[in-house]
Amino acid sequence: MLEKDQAICLRAVNYSDTSQVVTLMTRDHGKIACMAKGSKRPKSAMDGAIEPFSFGPAVFTIPKEDGLTTLSEFSQQLRFRPLRQNLFALNCGLLAAELMESLTEMNDPHPQLFDAFVHFLDLVQSVSQTAAQLAHMIAFELTLLQEIGIAPVTDRCANCSDAFGSRWKYAYFSSEAKGLLCPGCENAFVEKIRLDIHAAAALSEPQRLSKISEALLRQLQNAMLHHFTQMLHRPPKLTQWFWTK
Repeated sequence: MLEKDQAICLRAVNYSDTSQVVTLMTRDHGKIACMAKGSKRPKSAMDGAIEPFSFGPAVFTIPKEDGLTTLSEFSQQLRFRPLRQNLFALNCGLLAAELMESLTEMNDPHPQLFDAFVHFLDLVQSVSQTAAQLAHMIAFELTLLQEIGIAPVTDRCANCSDAFGSRWKYAYFSSEAKGLLCPGCENAFVEKIRLDIHAAAALSEPQRLSKISEALLRQLQNAMLHHFTQMLHRPPKLTQWFWTK
């Protein structure tokens, strides 16, 4: 039996001279791993070789638990080609794809996350300023964590539940504590990253991300990369392109 769904490629690996194994995020079927036989042939039902961010309607066999499905058709659209015209935007997209692949389960549908990912790629390729791209990146990372049910605590201290507010002179982000730490609690945790109070405020209210400086955005992205490193027990592969000392 065949299924049809909107799909976007998270990763593609060559299997032979003509075929690939691809990881797709689909809207209604979740993440699936597919054998794309003959995808690299010029006249294939996949419209040619599949690459990260290849997007469009896909036809595939019913996914098997932790097994490969067969990709029968993939009508690739050019929606995300502009990503490749800006290196930082491309790296933002690749980091987001890596996190999507690493933090979601096979065959577990997340239609809202799929929509958020597509929207994020549209946004990040539409701007050329690094600060704007970083703001979109951090907002998506927070959405990803929210959608998979492990959003960090950002509106209060994750340890004592003291509400975040102007009386905080600074804040820390701790992956162990699963969120922000107030000045009174930070000494109880070794693993933490200090945040400027304005950066912490933007973490608490993501609509502020577009209003803070690039330096503060980089501080926040460091905290997010640290958090993902703790969660995955390894740094994301794209970390070197974002980490700021």
